[in-house]
Amino acid sequence: MTTTTLSAPSAPVRPAARPSSAPAARRKAVLHWIAVHAVAVAAALFFVLPFVFVFLTSVMSDSQAMSGDLWPDAWHWSNYTEVFNTPGFLDWWRNSLIYAGLGTAFTLLSSVPVAYALARFRFRGRRTAMILVISTMMLPPQVVVVPMYLVWAQQFHLSGSLWPLIIPMAFGDAYSIFLLRQFLLTIPKEYLESAKVDGCGELRTLLRIIVPMAKPGIAAVALFQFFYCWNDYFGPQIYAAQNPGAWTLSYGLESFKSAHSVNWNLTMAATLLVMAPVIIVFFFAQKAFVEGVTLTGVKG
Repeated sequence: MTTTTLSAPSAPVRPAARPSSAPAARRKAVLHWIAVHAVAVAAALFFVLPFVFVFLTSVMSDSQAMSGDLWPDAWHWSNYTEVFNTPGFLDWWRNSLIYAGLGTAFTLLSSVPVAYALARFRFRGRRTAMILVISTMMLPPQVVVVPMYLVWAQQFHLSGSLWPLIIPMAFGDAYSIFLLRQFLLTIPKEYLESAKVDGCGELRTLLRIIVPMAKPGIAAVALFQFFYCWNDYFGPQIYAAQNPGAWTLSYGLESFKSAHSVNWNLTMAATLLVMAPVIIVFFFAQKAFVEGVTLTGVKG
């Protein structure tokens, strides 16, 4: 008799487990993070390294500055004290603050009403007026500097002061008017109609409705004008060069250079002191500045 042997059923063969894709995805994310942040770090170094160079040079000795050394042998913090003790330096600070402060205030007081009129009023020749305002932006100031100087010097006898630079800002600035008009166009007209229904006149509407809602645009224009006045070198050179008592910081920096040598350590220290107010103002107002600049081009 034949005996049949039954074998136990073999276990099913499982397919080999596929390698998990989690490590690959994690590796890809890490490489992406490195690539993105490497570009950001490179861009940051591109902007920060010049300031680092200026700072390190400002605390070097006169013999070591611009000698090729990147790190000071000794930290000469007295350079900043020497800059402050430079004859006239505090006067230059005062003149720069007066020039930038009054120039910014006059520009806002004169440009906001004009921008409001060009943005909201409907009158014959409105487009022509706007074209004329924009066309003045294309005229370089060097073109009219000679006749303007003759007017301020011979007719008003204001040469040797900063008033020929400050007074014209009380009559509006084309660039500021353009930016403010673009921003005011983004304000819904329903707000203006509601104010008129409540009995507000144009001036009251401007002060109670438009100005509070246009704070970002006004802040952007104010910063632009403040930076322009603070850094202006051409204007003080034309009108205030013959009077050291009317020099600004941007023009006073020239005094650290002589005919045969330059005190680079003191020049860099003075440069940092000149840049400090601008950096501080922009640091605290950058949110309003970015918002104002962004919204000025929403509607044309």
